[in-house]
Amino acid sequence: MGKLSNLKQHAKTLKPWHFLVLAVLSGIVCLVALRANNEHMLQLRSKLYQADQSGVGVQQALGNLQKYVVAHMNTSLSTGNTGVYPPIQLKGTYDRLVQAQGMALQQQNGQIYTDAQHYCEKQNSVDFSGHNRVPCIEQYVQNHGVKLPVIEDSLYKFDFVSPRWSPDLAGWSMVLSAVCLVSAAALFIVHRFSK
Repeated sequence: MGKLSNLKQHAKTLKPWHFLVLAVLSGIVCLVALRANNEHMLQLRSKLYQADQSGVGVQQALGNLQKYVVAHMNTSLSTGNTGVYPPIQLKGTYDRLVQAQGMALQQQNGQIYTDAQHYCEKQNSVDFSGHNRVPCIEQYVQNHGVKLPVIEDSLYKFDFVSPRWSPDLAGWSMVLSAVCLVSAAALFIVHRFSK
C-alpha cells in the first residue's frame, strides 16, 4: 500500500503539461528529421542522375540511394499520381547500351553481307546477270544475319520502398512524442480522478 501512495504522490508532482511540452518538442524534432531524410534522398537521387548522364559510378550511386531509402522514413521516390513509374529510370545507361549494341550489330551484319556476296558468287559463278545472285544474298543474310536482342528496359528502372518507421532520429523522436502524449493523457486522468 505504501508503494501505491508513493506513486500517487509522484504523479501529483508531475504535471500533464510537462509531457505535452516534451511531446511537442520531440514532434518538432521528428518533423525536422523527416525533412532532412527527404532532402538527403533528393541529393542522392540527383547524384544518381548525374552518374547516369556521365556513365561513371552509376552502380555505386544506385546502391547508395537504395541503402538510404530502405533504411529511412520519408524517403519515398514516387512523385504522386502524375509522376513517372517507376520513379528511377536510368535512361542514359540504357541508351548507351542500346547504341553500343546497335553498332556491334551493324558491324556484324556488314560482315555477313560481305560473306553473302562471296558465297553467292561462288554458287552462281556462271550467272553474269546477277539475276539469281540477289535472292541468294537476301536468303543468306536472312538465315545468317544477327538480330538485335531485346534489351529489357525493366533492368534500368527502379523503385525502392521507404519504411513506415526507422530507427533513426526521426523514428525515435516520433516514439518519444507518442510516449509523452500517452503519459500526459495518463497523468491528466490520474489528476482528474484522484481529487
